[in-house]
Amino acid sequence: MPITVELAVIETDPGFKGDTATAGNKSAKLETGLTIQVPLFINEGDVIKVDTRTGTYLERSS
Repeated sequence: MPITVELAVIETDPGFKGDTATAGNKSAKLETGLTIQVPLFINEGDVIKVDTRTGTYLERSS
């Protein structure tokens, strides 16, 4: 199994202006059905990298 996978966010609360300047997390449901904590700037439709060992957010994919 790979250490990281890229998954699409299918459901999360919308981000707001200024969210990138403050630290914080929110829940996001991924295409696999897994719900994880992601930074406030992540939106529905974003593709993110997830650590398969811990199930945690790593970074937004480009």
